[in-house]
Amino acid sequence: MQLTACFFLGCSVLLAAGYNSFSKSMETIGKKQYQVQHGSCSYTFLLPETDNCRSSTSYVSNAVQRDAPLDYDDSVQRLQLLENIMENNTQWLMKVLNQTTRLELQLLEHSLSTNKLERQISDQTNEITKLQEKNSFLEKRVLEMEDKHTLQLKSIKDEKDQLQVLVARQNSIIEELEKQLVTATVNNSVLQKQQHDLMETVHNLLTMISTPNSKNNFIAKEEQISFKDCAEAFKSGLTTSGIYTLTVSNTVQEKKAYCDMETGGGGWTVIQRREDGSVDFHRTWKEYKMGFGDPAGEYWLGNEFVSQLTNQKRYVLKIHLKDWEGNEAYALYDHFSLASEELKYRIYLKGLTGTAGKISSISQPGNDFSTKDADNDKCICKCSQMLTGGWWFDACGPSNLNGMYYPLRQNNNKFNGIKWYYWKGSGYSLKATTMMIRPADF
Repeated sequence: MQLTACFFLGCSVLLAAGYNSFSKSMETIGKKQYQVQHGSCSYTFLLPETDNCRSSTSYVSNAVQRDAPLDYDDSVQRLQLLENIMENNTQWLMKVLNQTTRLELQLLEHSLSTNKLERQISDQTNEITKLQEKNSFLEKRVLEMEDKHTLQLKSIKDEKDQLQVLVARQNSIIEELEKQLVTATVNNSVLQKQQHDLMETVHNLLTMISTPNSKNNFIAKEEQISFKDCAEAFKSGLTTSGIYTLTVSNTVQEKKAYCDMETGGGGWTVIQRREDGSVDFHRTWKEYKMGFGDPAGEYWLGNEFVSQLTNQKRYVLKIHLKDWEGNEAYALYDHFSLASEELKYRIYLKGLTGTAGKISSISQPGNDFSTKDADNDKCICKCSQMLTGGWWFDACGPSNLNGMYYPLRQNNNKFNGIKWYYWKGSGYSLKATTMMIRPADF
């Protein structure tokens, strides 16, 4: 069997079939074309005509009349052969039609898939185009930002260069000012030395010209050039803060003390100062009695000197405090004095004002002074040994300006530090303190 076919959507199909034996048997039989339309395809078949079949039948009949037994059997066989061929061709044609229909459906599905794929490709192409456009826009923005940042960096570099020039200029100015300050400090020291030398010269001259008949007169003049406190020095015209030599009246005892000639009108004799922890304040009774430290820095003037000084006339006490956050406060007592050593240098205070608390952090009434080797407090424990330093402890009370010095970030929760309870609480250790006295009638 041979099949020649050409098909697509809207095509026509030409089908010719037959067996070789059928073709030979159809040589003497007429043929007729038959066309079948199936969807968009058409099929053409070549089949023998009925008339010819009848003619053949007639022919067979005549043959039968001539030779009935033999010709009739042969015609029947031929007819059955034709019917078998027709049935085979019909089955084969149905298979071809089914196969064609399945191919058409597959072709249609493929066409739909192709269209869908084309739409997807088109959509993706559009997306790619949009992304390319967006990428181009972003690239343009990046270039613009790079240009902008380049300009900003250039501007910052120019400003940095200008600042460096300015800093260099300011450093030069600072160095020049430091040189001038050193020169001024040297000059001030020279002036103070000259003043001290001048006072000694005057003292020597007065000693040389004095006679036994004028001894009382000499003593009066000598009292005029020696100072019992910083207030007296201030009133004599010495208004520069610094270290002065003080002499207790009617004695030859001299003390180096720092005189504050600026705070509150000047004339203050500094009896205690803490500022950097350079001096150990956990001292003995004798050391607190005579004094220790450096008047230019941290020091304690001495209980004996302060006791003699404050028992001559009425003095005021000012306590200046600084914390680690840059805040300052003060406590001012209108009446201050220390008792004698026999009375344990007991402190007397009256009339509190100031910003370091409405209640005095030095317990009232006055308490005796205690040191690590002389326990005079009102506690069964030894407050000086427990809290360190020498102070007028009550029962290890609310203040101790001579406690341990703690630096920044280590000054909290330190109960043996430099404390003033009614300003910063019991566990806060202060940065700096100053205690200074001045006559009440200054």
